[in-house]
Amino acid sequence: MEKLVEVKNLKKWFWTSKGIFGKKEAVRAVDKVSFYIEKREVLGLVGESGCGKTTCGKTILRVLDPTAGSIFFKGQNITHLKRKELLKFRKRMMIIYQDPFGSLDPRMTIGSTIAEPMEIHKIIPRKEQEEKVIEIMGKVGLLSDQINRYPHEFSGGQRQRIGIARALATNPEFIVADECVSALDVSIQAQIINLLQDLQKEFGLTLLFVAHDLSVIKHICDRVAVMYLGKIVESAPKKELFDNPQHPYTKALLSAIPIPDPKLRRKGQILMGDVPSPVNPPSGCRFHTRCPYVKTRCKEVEPELKCFKNIHYIACHLFS
Repeated sequence: MEKLVEVKNLKKWFWTSKGIFGKKEAVRAVDKVSFYIEKREVLGLVGESGCGKTTCGKTILRVLDPTAGSIFFKGQNITHLKRKELLKFRKRMMIIYQDPFGSLDPRMTIGSTIAEPMEIHKIIPRKEQEEKVIEIMGKVGLLSDQINRYPHEFSGGQRQRIGIARALATNPEFIVADECVSALDVSIQAQIINLLQDLQKEFGLTLLFVAHDLSVIKHICDRVAVMYLGKIVESAPKKELFDNPQHPYTKALLSAIPIPDPKLRRKGQILMGDVPSPVNPPSGCRFHTRCPYVKTRCKEVEPELKCFKNIHYIACHLFS
């Protein structure tokens, strides 16, 4: 299969000042991350809050400029493209935001919101935009007579449909879905996930689906990458990862998924302690402060993400 998106040793650090003398410190949100997404594939990026998932997605889209590393789109390096050069790629790479209300301009009608990317990228003439907007609204389950309404007139699920419609406006090849169902009720989550699946098949979309809920990831994704404190610790096809998790962190995440049967019980693996600060991450393996299998080597040497069984990648000294 063709690799649509590929990142190599991607870093995104934020610099903050500390103390009265303003000493600079680096927040290592994304630190040497490498992975790829094949064309028409849905890759799930999962992990606890604060592990760098959203920052990774925004950096790939160049919403945030990378600190180091390389980003490739269809084989072309877009890491250092200037604004004008990057503009032609913008319409091919879109994002669906987590907050379905905060991501919409309350002063704009939804028709104007969906048409705005078409206007910026000059997709179609202005006189044809309304017809195209109505067509896209129909694809996401919105009615044509809602075109002149404002965001506050819609429910949370409807607002997220507006966000999805805006992302589809430029007919993109790649979409980052950033926690796009986490703010919704469970019943609405199912509707939005099913909608995304239908749209992905209809338009041949490639998705990076960012989430912390593994049950959602299991429903929609083809492959899963598990992230912890700015690093990818495990990556595998969905079935392989859920049936045969290897990294202790992945096992702990999977053990937290509720089983919808009161007669069945899963032996939970409770993680001790808090996630360390990305300003001062632990030496060696970043998970060693919470790992039940920690050894001396884990505290001193950082494990590499290595391939096992041709399809399963793990960064853990238990497998080195």
